[in-house]
Amino acid sequence: MSFRKDFVWGAATASYQVEGAAYEDGKGLNIWDVFCKEDGHVYEHHTGDVACDQYHRYKEDVAIMKELGLKAYRFSVNWARILPEGIGKVNEKGLAYYDNLVNCLIENGIEPYMTLYHWDLPYALHQKGGWLNPQSPEWFYEYAKLMAAHFSDRVSHFFTFNEPQCTVGLGYVTGEHAPGLKVGPYDYFSIWHNVLKAHGRGVQAIREAAVRPVEIGMAPCGALYYPATDSKEDIEAARKANFSLPEADIRAASWDVAFCADPVFLGQYPEDIMKSFGQYFPKNAEKDLELISQPLDFYGQNIYNAVPVRADENGNPVRVDRYPGFPKTAIQWPVTPEVLYWAPKFLYERYQKPFYVTENGMSSHDWVSLDGKVHDASRVDFMHRYLREFKKAAADGVDLRGYFAWSLMDNFEWAYGYSERFGMVYVDYQTQKRTVKDSGLFYKNVIASNGEIL
Repeated sequence: MSFRKDFVWGAATASYQVEGAAYEDGKGLNIWDVFCKEDGHVYEHHTGDVACDQYHRYKEDVAIMKELGLKAYRFSVNWARILPEGIGKVNEKGLAYYDNLVNCLIENGIEPYMTLYHWDLPYALHQKGGWLNPQSPEWFYEYAKLMAAHFSDRVSHFFTFNEPQCTVGLGYVTGEHAPGLKVGPYDYFSIWHNVLKAHGRGVQAIREAAVRPVEIGMAPCGALYYPATDSKEDIEAARKANFSLPEADIRAASWDVAFCADPVFLGQYPEDIMKSFGQYFPKNAEKDLELISQPLDFYGQNIYNAVPVRADENGNPVRVDRYPGFPKTAIQWPVTPEVLYWAPKFLYERYQKPFYVTENGMSSHDWVSLDGKVHDASRVDFMHRYLREFKKAAADGVDLRGYFAWSLMDNFEWAYGYSERFGMVYVDYQTQKRTVKDSGLFYKNVIASNGEIL
């Protein structure tokens, strides 16, 4: 069995990483606009002020997408471009930009998949306390309702949040991402709870305001595990590891898949989370679980790598050390193609929703060669290995609906600035010239064959 005939082959980006135009056409400040200007946060003081300039070059980028044969483009909306203060007055020029982008995609036969929040909270809302403010779910509701009312005549797939784990864990615990805070456990679990409530309110808003039936999901990430061998014991240990807390530490909690997905899809916080941290949650948090678990249409997961585990004598998962010289990407992430078989399998078993890989890709040491091309052989091999495992999951009965490569193009890689390149299209940030890499041409052939060449 191979991929279904209507399988969605796409690529993804995020607004702050590609748009630029940070101070144009009435856009308000967001937390990344501010964070990047503060010393010590971002590699070599890079910012997303210009990024890939997609705000002005979207037609060129959509033409590239069409050339590659993409069926869909997952992009995020810069909330402060639409609502400069986060709530209240609408910036019509901001809406016009996304109208133009969406219309251009549709004209070129590419389905728009819209993500409402990919980390760039309006700074005006941060000044009101951001996600720590109990009103934050209502701010998101207002924003989501506006977006659904305006775009649902053309956009049929919405994501509420991209990687809330990073929003909370990197933005409010380690301080590596905007807004760069390091909060204690009471604030941490309040923020998590508010973000999940905001997701629920966002789903309600989209359902209420959509002018036609739409599909809604989210795109979380998290720590993933695969069995070191194919023994029943190791498979069961890996299944257990994916949905349990490895240690009672809030940093570990940030990456616990079940901490985000269980309340959203099953209507309950995991027992091990509540046992370790229940005292820090807002009072009567369980009353909000009905809101948090609004019915969704699909499960999206951003997947890059995983940890191998084996079963100990009691059947509990034990991490297996990687051998010396284990393959790594340029950003030093391990290369573990197995994750694209095991993660969809385990997640589909538990949550029983049609499944999308909403991000998958790698950072590579890319440059334009003497022949004017970009020969990213390692990324071609990476995609081939990972997609072959993903195809195995389809053959094994997982209801796979789509795959979004990260990323369409090189872009601003958050705290890493422009030091990492994840794109299938090379961007020369001096000239903004785009060059399709070998991986883009490989992906084009994958799409054209619906994965038969894998």
